[in-house]
Amino acid sequence: MDESERLVAPSLSTLAFERLENAIMQGEIKPGERLSESGLASRFGISRGPLREAIGQLEGRRLVERKYNLGARVVSLSNSDLIDLLVIRESLEGMACRMAAARLSTAQLGQLENMLVGHAKSEEVQSGRGYFQGRDDADFHQVILRECGNPRLIGLLDIELYSLLRLYRHQASMRPGRPAAALQEHRAIVKALKQRDGDRAEDAMRSHIRNSRTAFEQSLAVETTKNQCGCNPWQR
Repeated sequence: MDESERLVAPSLSTLAFERLENAIMQGEIKPGERLSESGLASRFGISRGPLREAIGQLEGRRLVERKYNLGARVVSLSNSDLIDLLVIRESLEGMACRMAAARLSTAQLGQLENMLVGHAKSEEVQSGRGYFQGRDDADFHQVILRECGNPRLIGLLDIELYSLLRLYRHQASMRPGRPAAALQEHRAIVKALKQRDGDRAEDAMRSHIRNSRTAFEQSLAVETTKNQCGCNPWQR
């Protein structure tokens, strides 16, 4: 890391949180990997205090777990746990999308459309390399969720599920053909939302997440095959 990448802004703990979370989401720090305060402090060019605070915030989002005598580690979920979470997400987010259909403003619908225009232009989507999003206002799903009008549902999805699933979101989004398909599914969701059709919006969202789960299950099968034969199945 060069000097321009070091954290130098006033709110070091906030920036440490953002940088550490991004490193986890992008796979630079793997699930199950131990978080060394000294190593990370050196890497980000900050003291341990702000870093320790950032790790605490990640614990709150269930991205990091701390075990006695083992320290803090990035959470690691089993494949069956992940699939179970995706099944739950399909139901809950379908419901949230139905509710948001009646609440999203014209400006917010325009925001979603513009977001998808930007996604379509991204090099990752155009090349088929992946479909990567930011968070909050830069995340398609979070924009819809925040307008469902149910704080408890928002809490369940945003805090309980989204952070955990974002750890593995990239894996499914990089499956060949998935970026283009996911973009089309997002467009179908926006179309239903613009029509204020709650039933159709829920169906479109559930279908999208179900397809994401299928892509994840297929990526697991590919990884299993690769591990068994020591080859790259994509090159067959």
